Amino acid sequence: MASLDDKKAFSERLTQALKRSGRDATSATQLAMQFNLRHPNEPITAQAAQKWLTGKAKPTTDKIETLAAWLNVSPEWLRLGFIDIVSDTYTFSEKQIEEHNFTAQDIKFFKQFKTLSDYQQRLIVDIVEQLVLERKLRV
Repeated sequence: MASLDDKKAFSERLTQALKRSGRDATSATQLAMQFNLRHPNEPITAQAAQKWLTGKAKPTTDKIETLAAWLNVSPEWLRLGFIDIVSDTYTFSEKQIEEHNFTAQDIKFFKQFKTLSDYQQRLIVDIVEQLVLERKLRV
C-alpha cells in the first residue's frame, strides 16, 4: 500500500504531466472520462480521479501505464518519480543502427551519456522529453 507521501508525490507528477501534455483534463470528471476512453479494463469514477489528483490514492500499475501512454511520459517516472535508464550492458545491433539512421555522432553521444551519473542521465532525459513535448505542441 502506498504511503501518504507516495500518493502526494504521484499526484504532483500526474498534475505536472497533465499540464505539460496540454490534454483537456482540468477536472476529475474530465480526467476520468479521458482515462476511461483509453483504459482497456474496468473504468474509474470521477471520485477515483479526484483522489489521484489530490494525493489521497495512487492507481494500480495497469492504470499508471494507461495514464503514462496517454500523457506521453514514462510509466516509471509517473509511478516512482524516476526514469528507467538504459543499462550499461546495452549495445546497438547493426540492424538498429541502420533502422534508426544512427550516425557516429549519435553513437558517441550515447556512449558519453552512459558515463553520466543516474541523476545526470535523468536530467538529460527530462530536458529532451520537455523539448519534444514543446515541439509537438507547436506542430
